[in-house]
Amino acid sequence: MPLQRIFQALYLAWIATEIYVLLKTRTRSGSSSTISDRGSLRVLWITIMASITLGMWTGANVSYARIPNTPWLPPITVALMAIGLFTRWAAIYTLGRAFSANVAIHATQTLTRSGPFRFARHPSYTGMVIIFIAMGLSTHNWLGLALIVIPPIAALLYRIHVEEAALTAAFGTEYIDYSRTTKRLFPGIY
Repeated sequence: MPLQRIFQALYLAWIATEIYVLLKTRTRSGSSSTISDRGSLRVLWITIMASITLGMWTGANVSYARIPNTPWLPPITVALMAIGLFTRWAAIYTLGRAFSANVAIHATQTLTRSGPFRFARHPSYTGMVIIFIAMGLSTHNWLGLALIVIPPIAALLYRIHVEEAALTAAFGTEYIDYSRTTKRLFPGIY
């Protein structure tokens, strides 16, 4: 199977799982959970869809920003997409029923520090960032890369801000202590 087909399969797997996550894990009003989303889910997905659409169009149509001579790029994009998917799925699996598409703290939820949460406070978003980089690189275009990566990361940073406020309100000093020892997205960096 050529690398382009593998990349497309991974991309479709990402889309399918994100739709599943949105439909099956979103916490509804009236549940025993505290919803603190502040519109971040809507902001995030509108930004992601617009950025990917514009970035892919740019990659196909803006020739002055093309990355020349890139036979090494397809294997990198496939590897990054696989790593991003694995990271995101591992984080969602680790949280189990505590995972929610919107920012919500379940009544019986405890602070998770196991699995990928040992290395980063928001590993599912780390996976998304890696996926955005893979998709941006797949355009073979610097402008396409920037359009696919920068706006969604800005939306993720807003979502992280909202989520950390909710986690601090729910877990207090336990979350503050965890924040002191664990970076947000990338171990040892940020």
